[in-house]
Amino acid sequence: MLSEKQKEELLALAKTTLSSHILGKPLAPFSNPDPVFHQKVGAFVTLHNQGELRGCIGMMESHSPLFETIIQMTKAASTKDPRFVSVSENELGEIDIEISVLTPRKKINSIEEIEVGKHGLWIEKGFHKGVLLPQVANEQNWDREKFLSHTCVKAGLHPDEWKKENTTIMIFEALVFGEKN
Repeated sequence: MLSEKQKEELLALAKTTLSSHILGKPLAPFSNPDPVFHQKVGAFVTLHNQGELRGCIGMMESHSPLFETIIQMTKAASTKDPRFVSVSENELGEIDIEISVLTPRKKINSIEEIEVGKHGLWIEKGFHKGVLLPQVANEQNWDREKFLSHTCVKAGLHPDEWKKENTTIMIFEALVFGEKN
């Protein structure tokens, strides 16, 4: 759990990182000793411009402290998401930032364990892997089966691949918080 103050601090770090990265300026060192910022957990950073997705990149697990993961993922979401051109200087004032701090993944035995809106999905088969955050199902108004199918497609698999025995399905939760301009 993160307090409101801790969430605000991580959002401020992401906002400062985004601006510094796009403007090519150095980022001031992050020096908060709060242990929560030094936990090694996965996180995603999602960028929106006027409600439209503008970039989203994350790590399911991290070997870096949370604050470093937020810095790395903010930079990557703004310039490395292959679905989008890099965020421009002109857009900086219009970008909303959303952070998702993740719990570890847990393999499930039955799709009945999936709570849409609470759980994110990780689907894996062979070399194919796909992940969708919990909020995506709510945003798209998907039921459990649509959520599973779309996660398969994200992994480069057939939409019904989740029904096969040799497909691994894992769930996780995310603490999602954001900033609106």
